[in-house]
Amino acid sequence: FRWGQEALRKIITTLAVKNEEIQSFIYSLKQMLLNVEANSTKVQEDLEAEFQSLFSLLEELKEGMLMKIKQDRASRTYELQNQLAACARALESSEELLETANQTLQATDSEDFPQVLLRCLPAGSLHLLPCSVTMAPAFRLSLKAKVSDNMSHLMVDFAQERRMLQALKFLPVPGAPVIDLAESLVADNCVTLVWRMPDEDSKIDHYVLEYRRTNFEGPPRLKEEQPWMVIEGIRQTEFTLTGLKFDMKYMNFRVKACNKAVAGEFSESVTLETPAFMFRLDASTSHQNLRVDDLSVEWDAMGGKVQDIKAREKDGKGRTASPVNSPARGVPSPKRMPSGRGGRDRFTAESYTVLGDTLIDGGEHYWEVRFEPDSKAFGVGVAYRSLGRFEQLGKTAASWCLHVNNWLQVSFTAKHANKAKVLDAPVPDCLGVHCDFHQGLLSFYNARTKQLLHTFKAKFTQPLLPAFTVWCGSFQVTTGLQVPSSVRCLQKRGSATSSSNTSLT
Repeated sequence: FRWGQEALRKIITTLAVKNEEIQSFIYSLKQMLLNVEANSTKVQEDLEAEFQSLFSLLEELKEGMLMKIKQDRASRTYELQNQLAACARALESSEELLETANQTLQATDSEDFPQVLLRCLPAGSLHLLPCSVTMAPAFRLSLKAKVSDNMSHLMVDFAQERRMLQALKFLPVPGAPVIDLAESLVADNCVTLVWRMPDEDSKIDHYVLEYRRTNFEGPPRLKEEQPWMVIEGIRQTEFTLTGLKFDMKYMNFRVKACNKAVAGEFSESVTLETPAFMFRLDASTSHQNLRVDDLSVEWDAMGGKVQDIKAREKDGKGRTASPVNSPARGVPSPKRMPSGRGGRDRFTAESYTVLGDTLIDGGEHYWEVRFEPDSKAFGVGVAYRSLGRFEQLGKTAASWCLHVNNWLQVSFTAKHANKAKVLDAPVPDCLGVHCDFHQGLLSFYNARTKQLLHTFKAKFTQPLLPAFTVWCGSFQVTTGLQVPSSVRCLQKRGSATSSSNTSLT
């Protein structure tokens, strides 16, 4: 009976879930119906607007071409009418001259010839008769039309345009691009993504790239804590993201193509590994005079006293005390504050140290630290987790560091096992640290120029932790960085070996 009840409960639960899914699907279908109505109205309006634009353009072209014909006709008519008028005047003048000449030639006797000339010609112009006949306008007139009556240069043939208009159709939706993982690259905290279209599409105007960070190794999931970041207006089939901080293990990418009107579907999302060294500073074990905030540290001269006050307040909480009887009660000394990591105590005395919270037990790792140049003392390096709470960086065999001293005497040294080597280089305000655990190399660089400053060669027998120290100053750590290509090249060329100091290894 109990089994039947349990089975019935499961069926009821499953059916209830299924009902919720159906209700959700019904709501989705109703919403889709509304969207179909709205979207069809929109595309219909867009289509009418596009055709109206075409009609307007054709009407404008027609008016322009008709105006050209009218102007050409008016110009030719004007030229021909002018030429016709000139011919009419020349013909009239020629006829008058012919009449005069004929009358002259018809004189019967030679004695009457001068009398006829005198009657036909104006007084004093008898000697001009031969010249008048020779210079008649008819002799100077060109009998070739100045313009042609052929208008064939204004003929049109819109057969090709008609075929183009007949080929008008709805704009095709671009296909989904294909991301080429073989050509894509992750290096130097940059990602170059390369893709291609499955078929050539001349209508594509631009691409949209989206990416997000994730710690999930498999195919991209629908739901992620990190939102998609969007880059629009990409004109080529590749894009490089620069200056990234790889604070998660992987990145998802997807691309879609867009034409002037519509965007296509996204490509299949891909996941690229973004290996980088991530850590935070262990505030629970840092010296009390160091105020730790995530990856920033600032010297606080009152830090220890504040801790004393807080401990006393905690000890006296819930008790009634007065200025009179408080001193008589006595105050116990502050308790040790156990670390939440590694089971170690806080650094104390003059060991103004703070460690990272992530062990290095293999591979290559790189991080950078920017320190305040006015800090009286600053150091950066690595240490075993066993570094004593009273021990200072570089003064024991369990730590290696570069140390900057601005107190009393300025110095820039590499320290290990209480031995120091003075470095002949300007002190940069930002240092890069490269640790190759298996090769036993710890190198320091000018983070801006990648100039090698010093390399320790050692055989690391325990896992390492990033280590820092500061007195009367501050610093900021940058993690999530890959080993720069320039650093790898320097190591391959053996620059690190030539710059190492065997007396400090």
